[in-house]
Amino acid sequence: MPGCRGQRLLFPNHAAQEGLTDQPRAGRNRMPVARFRFYEELNDFLPGPRRKRAFAHRCAREATVKHAIEALGVPHTEVELILVNGESVDFGHRVREGDRISVYPKFESFDVSPLLRVRERPLRRPRFIADAHLGGLCKYLRMLGLDTLSGHGLSDAGIVSVAAREGRIVLTRDRDLLMHRAVTHGCYLRARKPREQLVEVLSRLDLYRHATPFTRCMRCNGLLSPVAKERIAHGLPPRTDSFYDRFWACRGCGKVYWQGSHYNKMEQFVDELLSSRNG
Repeated sequence: MPGCRGQRLLFPNHAAQEGLTDQPRAGRNRMPVARFRFYEELNDFLPGPRRKRAFAHRCAREATVKHAIEALGVPHTEVELILVNGESVDFGHRVREGDRISVYPKFESFDVSPLLRVRERPLRRPRFIADAHLGGLCKYLRMLGLDTLSGHGLSDAGIVSVAAREGRIVLTRDRDLLMHRAVTHGCYLRARKPREQLVEVLSRLDLYRHATPFTRCMRCNGLLSPVAKERIAHGLPPRTDSFYDRFWACRGCGKVYWQGSHYNKMEQFVDELLSSRNG
């Protein structure tokens, strides 16, 4: 991920670095104060004064580390590893007075398998649901053969419900959407343009190897199957059947596809995208 590759992974002792001393444990009715340090791109979610440095934060009584992290504005779906006082914990850890909490994003280049990762492992066959503002990205992912539903017309609760029921990764630029308890897999997109978002998703989630271009309908996400020309000739534009012999139809909406000039441009785009990754 950006800022992660090629760097040495350090799990600092904030107390040693900042000259902190042990503080008395909070009373039963006091809200605990813990020190947080967020790493790499997780800092994007924080206000300027809290980025790339340790800071104190007063947490709710009996708050879990998951709730404390999200109270600071960081969606739990973006977090891969949490260390509390140098020990790996899960989201259910209760924050206590004086805890030193280090929060890390997904790692791509480091072997942290001996440590406890807080998220479930990535889905074997990635499936997505993109919120209504990512229509362009949705079509690009379908073009690459990646199972992607559109959240158009759905509320946030509706998107969360579909994601939980069907095991889909939520794609969004709305951090609040990723903070729903039922969302176990999600990706907050930093890019704003669809093509840049596509590269971001492919790289962050390592999806290049899952691409099967031109196997899904870009309109409805259904799978495509070869279809005989005589079965669909009556619905083709004038003279199309004179120039083309191979056709595919969507199993869902019935839309027909053929390898016209538009296909050549799309094929060139996909080839350049995938070859750039291989390079």
